[in-house]
Amino acid sequence: MNRTAGLEYRTFHRWRKPAEVGFWILLALLNTVFNSMVAQIDNARIAAWEPWVWEWTSSLVILALVPAVLAVERRWPFRVDTWRRSLPWHLLATVPFSLLHVTGMVALRALAYRLVGQRYEWEPGYGYEYLKDIRTYFILIALICLSRLWLVRWQGEARLLSAPDEGPPVEPVERPERFLVRKLGREFLVNAREIEWLQAAGNYVNLHVRGRDYPLRTTMAAIEERLDPARFVRVHRSYFVNLDYLAEIEPLDTGDARLKLRDGASVPCSRRYRAQLRERFGDTPATTA
Repeated sequence: MNRTAGLEYRTFHRWRKPAEVGFWILLALLNTVFNSMVAQIDNARIAAWEPWVWEWTSSLVILALVPAVLAVERRWPFRVDTWRRSLPWHLLATVPFSLLHVTGMVALRALAYRLVGQRYEWEPGYGYEYLKDIRTYFILIALICLSRLWLVRWQGEARLLSAPDEGPPVEPVERPERFLVRKLGREFLVNAREIEWLQAAGNYVNLHVRGRDYPLRTTMAAIEERLDPARFVRVHRSYFVNLDYLAEIEPLDTGDARLKLRDGASVPCSRRYRAQLRERFGDTPATTA
């Protein structure tokens, strides 16, 4: 069962970008059609096409702004432990979000009306639209947070083993030999030596194990203190690699390097950290057979 779930997640991960784009487009399509029908009923005395133009121009601009909202949420994650720090930034972000939405929406409506030989008159004003846009912005943030929660539960989230309430720990807590992974309500252990590489991802560090990434809520500086320096080497400000899985070092003209691992994956190695690998393996490209 775990193997099947893993294959399903890897399949999804391969198509994650187009799936996410498709999700936002489908959501915008359904929401716009529904709102257009309601607006047409509420404005039965005007031309039937006008409510559809109003809703579609609004939705198209909001859809174009979704990547910006995603970027803001990545920069200031809206999570249980970070929302107090992030909320002021998100409230600030609603201002340009609303300005861009209203400006783009009105421009598209004016163009649509001009094509049919009419003039568009915009009446509500920015204050009215801003109140609506605050709601829209935080609905987008809520959808982003829910989708991330669902992915974490499906993918599995790693945790450090904590010291027991009574008695000595069965293994060193300061330098763990295993990580606890919680996935879909089930828990299992991952050996630290099986981690092929680690990658920073916002407030998380992804542990890459046999084709899967398990996010661990920590920082690169904090996890570095808990990794075995004989096995793990920092090769980039965002990457650690397990030397047991390192297959080849490919020098680049820039002074950096590209590391190839046994599973065929590539990890960047910056010039700053390449010296550490040179001390261990010399300056030859191939490190292992």
